[in-house]
Amino acid sequence: MQITFYKYQGTGNDFVMIDNRQNLFPKNNHQLISKFCDRKFGIGADGLILLESSDNYDFTMKYYNADGNEGSMCGNGGRCIVAFAKLLKIINTHTTFDAIDGVHKANIIGDLVSLKMNDVLNIKEFSNDFFLDTGSPHHITYVNHITEINVKSRGAEIRYGAPYFEKGTNVNFVEQKNENTFSVRTYERGVENETLSCGTGVTAVAIASHRAKKTNQNSIILETLGGSLEVSFTYDNNYYKNVFLKGEATLVFNGKIEVETN
Repeated sequence: MQITFYKYQGTGNDFVMIDNRQNLFPKNNHQLISKFCDRKFGIGADGLILLESSDNYDFTMKYYNADGNEGSMCGNGGRCIVAFAKLLKIINTHTTFDAIDGVHKANIIGDLVSLKMNDVLNIKEFSNDFFLDTGSPHHITYVNHITEINVKSRGAEIRYGAPYFEKGTNVNFVEQKNENTFSVRTYERGVENETLSCGTGVTAVAIASHRAKKTNQNSIILETLGGSLEVSFTYDNNYYKNVFLKGEATLVFNGKIEVETN
């Protein structure tokens, strides 16, 4: 069987995209998904995303980590699937779709996608570190000299350590550059390594930085290894709402791949 795929990237966070509205993709085959994401033996990506039909919205987003397992919400993947839906002519400039963490709204102009993320109320503080869920769980730690951090090693220690253990968390290392700009490097669970960018991660960093009083801005620039993203929000009595993640999402290439059906 041949499967048509599309490769998208958002600030270097890359995904295999498949139109699965006919439910033909064997999504329970975790080994196949992992192989698709393998950069040596497959297409190569941080994750695989299926665009499926929805009874109530424009489409449904199903996200799988590079290890083949279904993942939590992916912000950059959410932006990329909006661009993919436009390519498929499912949407024009505005959309509402559902994902594992609920319903999302987005708009797209050219390659620029603005994605509405979940509201955030609960933020935990550990000394100078923070933990919050922006559709995916994120630990945030502030550092100096971020370029010198061994993200894979230190990220794995936090990801598997107390209080996260087996369930784990994503880990973000952050250095403040100016009043409303922060550099971010992220260790992603499921990928089990540093990625060039993480949408839910920079969203968590923006909110945590405001909570920590490192900035009083409500529109924050996050610089990742793959490029810059913007996170904006409304703050009301310890409640973060109208949270938007904004940045480019672009098609890299598309093709067909042969899959054994036996």
